[in-house]
Amino acid sequence: MATDDLVCVGAIAGSFGVRGEVRLKSFCADPEAIAAYGPVVTADGRRFELRLTRPVAGGLGAHLSGITTREAAEALKGTQLFVPRDRLPAPADDEFYHADLIGLTVQDPGGAVLGRVMAVHNHGAGDLLEIAAPGRKAPLLVPFTRALVPTVDLAAGRIVADLPEGLE
Repeated sequence: MATDDLVCVGAIAGSFGVRGEVRLKSFCADPEAIAAYGPVVTADGRRFELRLTRPVAGGLGAHLSGITTREAAEALKGTQLFVPRDRLPAPADDEFYHADLIGLTVQDPGGAVLGRVMAVHNHGAGDLLEIAAPGRKAPLLVPFTRALVPTVDLAAGRIVADLPEGLE
């Protein structure tokens, strides 16, 4: 399966308990929906059946098939979990999968290129686009709001960002 067909839906944040349970960070709008998308795969091709067990601090408790010890669970810390895109629901109008935004060219309203989306972050207060801008040492972090990002054109591979003065 091509990696372009996969979407990252979560990551292992560490172990939980002594019987191989993992602490799972879900990237789904409904965190528990991660269990509904079928088996998950890792970047190196391992496949796991996933069963949620309980809410835990910082995420969800889960069992992954074949993981039965704390040491095996801890060894997975930091592992991203993917599912094929066709298992996910289609995003609603004005909703986007983060994976679809990464790599898009960012332009100002006049068409000048500001950079390229390198990542999408969410630290609890909303999504931030991390934009690598030519000639800048540090990336731009732009709140992903309709006011600042009025246009996302996936077909054209571009985003229009109307940055406030001082953020450019």
